[in-house]
Amino acid sequence: MKNNKFVVILAAVLAMFFWGYSFVWYKIAYLYYKPFTVIFFRLIFSVMLLIIFLKLKGKRDKVAQKDLLRLMIMAFCEPFCYFIGEGLGMYYVSSTVGAIIIATIPLFTPFFAYRYLQEKIHFSLILGLLTSFVGVFLIVQGDYDGSNSLKGILLLVFAVISAVVYGILLKKMSHKYSAFTIVKYQNIFGLIYFVPLFLIWELNHFLQADHQLAGIAVIFQMALFASTLAFVFITYVIKNIGMSRTNLFTNLIPVFTAVIAYIVLKEQFSPLKILGIIIVISGLMISEVRNLNKFRKKRFVFREVIKNS
Repeated sequence: MKNNKFVVILAAVLAMFFWGYSFVWYKIAYLYYKPFTVIFFRLIFSVMLLIIFLKLKGKRDKVAQKDLLRLMIMAFCEPFCYFIGEGLGMYYVSSTVGAIIIATIPLFTPFFAYRYLQEKIHFSLILGLLTSFVGVFLIVQGDYDGSNSLKGILLLVFAVISAVVYGILLKKMSHKYSAFTIVKYQNIFGLIYFVPLFLIWELNHFLQADHQLAGIAVIFQMALFASTLAFVFITYVIKNIGMSRTNLFTNLIPVFTAVIAYIVLKEQFSPLKILGIIIVISGLMISEVRNLNKFRKKRFVFREVIKNS
């Protein structure tokens, strides 16, 4: 049980690291290609990787016909709507500002989970979320210099709403199919949705672009880590600990982004950001207080049983 919990936490942290890095990959990819092109080929690579993996594993991933519509709706929310908001939004804001907006997902999620999934909301959860968000807000303060447009911020808010709805739908499907199956189908449908956007608005630019290995490589990295492994990991995590607790880890995204952007893009990394990182981690710890107390009570009861037996 203890090992399983460690694996769940590790999977959640790795997913957030990959998504945190994706905000930096966006900036690099945009040096070569436009947003819809980046997303389109990111999904193509991801689908190819998932098909190859499932073939090598010999896994049968047939989906009931009644669930295909649900997967299509999931894919419409994410990756389609989410990537439109995130991909276009990142064109107008910095890596860290993009990460801070996406980090508001867990502030909205518990209330939707309570309404539609009957997941309980506890005081420690709310306090942890609010504390972490304060830290996230501090992280972005040194970065927000007025260069980030309202258009970009609104597009990222659209991505947040899409992610919350997707999370609700994912929770209901994660107990029926494997993470690889869900991610494969959602990316296939997402790819289909993006075909007309790519063909109508960016095909000419793609055909005339100066294709370089570096540009293709960064899109492949996004596909492998952010569009494939991160979604597989997070599906596994949601299945085990629920959506509200899973989304607590979303606050780690701007922490990873701030550090990576500082190293790779030379974005400012001020003492305020360091303080924000500490507060974010503190918020995550606060949110786990109730679960830690429950674990201690169970361990105490177990010891008493052993002692009296």
